[in-house]
Amino acid sequence: MSNQTLLVRFLLQGFSEYPHLWLPLFGCFFSLYTMALMGNILIIAIITCSPNLHSPMYFFLFNLAIMDIICTSTVLPKVLVGLALKENTISFQGCMTQLFFIVWTVSSELLLLAVMAYDRYVAICRPLHYRTLMRPWVCGALAIAVWVICVLNSSINTGLMAQLYFCGSNVITHFFCEIPSLLLLSCSPTHVNSIMTILADAFYGFINFALTLVSYGCIISSILHIRSSEGKRRAFSTCSSHLIVVSVSYSAVFCAYINLGSNYSPERSKVAGLLYTMLSPTLNPLIYTLRNKEVKAALEKVLHFCRN
Repeated sequence: MSNQTLLVRFLLQGFSEYPHLWLPLFGCFFSLYTMALMGNILIIAIITCSPNLHSPMYFFLFNLAIMDIICTSTVLPKVLVGLALKENTISFQGCMTQLFFIVWTVSSELLLLAVMAYDRYVAICRPLHYRTLMRPWVCGALAIAVWVICVLNSSINTGLMAQLYFCGSNVITHFFCEIPSLLLLSCSPTHVNSIMTILADAFYGFINFALTLVSYGCIISSILHIRSSEGKRRAFSTCSSHLIVVSVSYSAVFCAYINLGSNYSPERSKVAGLLYTMLSPTLNPLIYTLRNKEVKAALEKVLHFCRN
């Protein structure tokens, strides 16, 4: 059974139900991929080259940009090939590899957003202790913890998926390999996989999200106690970009992964997948660049240096 499973090739349905739209879709996705790559590489370059951005907030933004690049590069090249060739097959090993990186990067982004919310909480609610609580080694330990926890989560889910036996239809009703659509194709019992998925949903979708909300509840409460309107505006401007990114990321993931089994909707899952694998990595650099004065100032310096 194991040898037969290794020989399975899956067919990614992608957007094959809209053959007349392949060219507009190809142009749109290629543009999104290019913007996501350029935007996140630019964020990484700006933070690396600007000493005034060597602070905890931008250190975590640096990590977020890396995750966005990995996430979108795991999915979009395969989507573009499928649109160009009108057929998109993927080997079992390739599917498991794609699944690993998708679960790893998406879960890392959610956990990293919670860490960034904690950083903003300390900066606004406990400013006198900020340098002590967010020392470089603490930030490094938090980033390493995010990567390790999410690699472990992805390894467990991917390993459990690799043990399943697939038979019958090999059509994945999505444009990449994801857990819900693969579980629907399995002929093996999927109880353990479903339990692990539910546990991951509980951790990333509820506990992690609740911690983020608590951080922002404390932040908003502290901002409301600031007397001057200028002080309120300045405090809110330091976390508004992050709050927008949190809203977009969690909306997409909730839509994609909270409803499994009989409630699974391929069309809704595709829309959610577009949000967190294409749109979110594209918008994140724009949001942080356009709404952050320090990043815009650093970008202007870099552009001025390049022109000279």
